[in-house]
Amino acid sequence: MGLVATPQAAAAAEQSFKLAFIDPLSGPFASVGELMLAHVQFAVADINARGGVNAGAAGKVKLELLQFDSKLSAQESQSALQSAIDQGARAIVTGGSGSTVVAALIDAAAKHNERNPERQVIVLNHSSIDPDLTGKRCSFWHFQLEANTAMKMKALANTIKRTPEVKSAYLLNQDYAHGRQWAKYGQELVGLARPDVKFVGGDFHPIGRVKDFAPYLSKVKASGADTLITGNWGQDMTLLLRAAADAGMNLRYYNHSAGAFPGTVTAMSLAKLGQLTWVAEWHPGQADTPRVDALAKAFKAKTGKDFLAPRIEMTPRFVAAAIEKAKSLEPIKIARAMEDLSFDTSVGPVRMRAEDHQLLLPQVVNTIAPVDGKAVKAGYEGTNWGFRTDASYSGNELAQGTECKMVRP
Repeated sequence: MGLVATPQAAAAAEQSFKLAFIDPLSGPFASVGELMLAHVQFAVADINARGGVNAGAAGKVKLELLQFDSKLSAQESQSALQSAIDQGARAIVTGGSGSTVVAALIDAAAKHNERNPERQVIVLNHSSIDPDLTGKRCSFWHFQLEANTAMKMKALANTIKRTPEVKSAYLLNQDYAHGRQWAKYGQELVGLARPDVKFVGGDFHPIGRVKDFAPYLSKVKASGADTLITGNWGQDMTLLLRAAADAGMNLRYYNHSAGAFPGTVTAMSLAKLGQLTWVAEWHPGQADTPRVDALAKAFKAKTGKDFLAPRIEMTPRFVAAAIEKAKSLEPIKIARAMEDLSFDTSVGPVRMRAEDHQLLLPQVVNTIAPVDGKAVKAGYEGTNWGFRTDASYSGNELAQGTECKMVRP
């Protein structure tokens, strides 16, 4: 007599684990959001092509990706979160909407989980780097997969310490939580590394709404600054670079990750003035990174897009590793498995710190520069400009203390 599948076994066989992508897919940062989505889709497709994830009693399950447009709005993102939960999502992938939006998502998820223990959800943040998210506003349900503002600024401050050409700095940033944090840590950590650097002014501007940066740059020019410490990204960075070039300003820019965003290299190649130095876990053309190089090549072949960031592609893989460690599809068990999870990635081993859910991953300081065949061997975005490695740091070297008082359910 043949075996007859029980309803429970049939349900397990058909089960999937749903992730929901919530980031900007329209508006001024749509190109950034679409590229981030492509990274997540690429990883999910690869995991599923390899047979899915071993979830213990549930057997092998596939990942299923839902997608929602955050519209850079906390309210829209919270509506998207509820829709995602209603559609069965148990993990949220976000980070490209700005830290204010991500903080609202984290708070909403925590409140939902308290009210609905049978439908809990985890928030996986790949790019919003306000230290408060793993500091005084930390949440058991939130995991930070990018180095935070303080870690990135520490790497840049170490570089500025060895750059005597930096003499006076102006703080120009987007007016939201992360922009204000970038300015705060810029003044504090650069000031500690180089007490002789003069801070000669500062401004905050609306995020994604400035069409002409000339009025801001006229203040920078009047201040006599040779350096801009700016957390701008997306069109706010490219428009700033263009306006500075139009004004003939040869500035040094110190930034967290904007060098990798679409259009930034093109803007620098057209400007031909200034130096943009930024920091990330990897940059295109970086030496001795065969695993990322292979990943970037495969990504380009499949999507037609340039690879942006290993950490974004890594995010679904981190969830998959936690599911396999937990042998469960229950979000609370997956979250517990993520704590102190060490994971071998395309950029090397990383570890999720249990006390605040901050991932410790390497950071590389690099500058956008013309191809010279030595320090910069390949162009990017169809230009003759690429990336020059300035310094590399391990996650442990940049790790900071935390104000997090984790409350675990």
